[in-house]
Amino acid sequence: MTDAFIPISALKGRGAATRIAHRFEKEARDAYDDGWGTLENEEADAPSAPQTEVRFEDAKSVLSDNDSPDIPFDRSLNPYRGCEHGCIYCFARPTHSYLNLSPGLDFETKLIAKRNIAEVLRHELGKKNYRPSQIAIGTATDCYQPIERELRLTRSVIEVLRDTNHPFALVTKSSAVERDLDLIAPMAARQLAAVYVTVTTLDGELARKLEPRAAAPHRRLRTIRTLAEAGVPVGVSVAPQIPFVTEDMEQVLEAAWEAGARCAFYTVIRLPWEVAPLFKQWLELHYPQRADRIMARIREMRGGKDYDADFATRMKGSGLWAELIGQRFQKATRRIGFNRDRIPMNLGAFRPPGAAGQGSLF
Repeated sequence: MTDAFIPISALKGRGAATRIAHRFEKEARDAYDDGWGTLENEEADAPSAPQTEVRFEDAKSVLSDNDSPDIPFDRSLNPYRGCEHGCIYCFARPTHSYLNLSPGLDFETKLIAKRNIAEVLRHELGKKNYRPSQIAIGTATDCYQPIERELRLTRSVIEVLRDTNHPFALVTKSSAVERDLDLIAPMAARQLAAVYVTVTTLDGELARKLEPRAAAPHRRLRTIRTLAEAGVPVGVSVAPQIPFVTEDMEQVLEAAWEAGARCAFYTVIRLPWEVAPLFKQWLELHYPQRADRIMARIREMRGGKDYDADFATRMKGSGLWAELIGQRFQKATRRIGFNRDRIPMNLGAFRPPGAAGQGSLF
């Protein structure tokens, strides 16, 4: 990794510090200290923190099929590309490279909204050969990130699923999901909806560094409680687990159970493509004294590499340290009571949508 001058001001409210070059770029530039105060002058002249920019996309398709053996769903949907939450560990950051945008700051500040997602979803659900299967919403980028408050694309998706009695589950770090309880709770009562809330740590200061624009940990716990009290099956994701960084897994699970979560899952940190240099940069900025130690443990779980995409190990890792994390999770969830009673989704209630503009007699 090259040495780079990173002004602290660049980190305010953001996870990544730079617009790191993506893997398809032919040129990459780093700031260099020439001894003449150039870097200090550039910092003084630098603009304020970058503002969020939303670009709109007319999607041709919105449902993605998945046949990966290590993922517990076979169909997913994401209303947005990029995510303003700015989680430094996000495995979806490299997808911005395909848009000729940086997986660094661009991933957090240049967001793509699929403005026609509800119409396209309705069309896809109405195909003659369509067979219902639970749709996982927000598996790559958060479906309730801040721009959802105004754009309401996730809500429009849930409205289509409500109209067709189609089951879904979503995962989020945002309390904004509470806004749509008027849709989610009645569907949950018919075994058509479930929500998972990610709580990486209870340490608010750490969460602000890891996930700078996501809801605070205590607010996520309140969201779990609100969902559970409304009768929504709610789970907790304690992902990702990062050695020597997120060290309170058991406490998170206990707090989530107390709030009303009844199922739980975890993964270990994944560093594909550009995520690895971004995360190393983040470590050097926030935890310079233990950065090498943290990366050594991550590589220990990845066969000596920063990342290994093998289906058998990419979610949980391998080796002694990965086994230790897995044992901690299994013992804690058994002791607390998680994952004992899973409510199956109701696939038999699905009702294909009619043609656009066509109503129903029933």
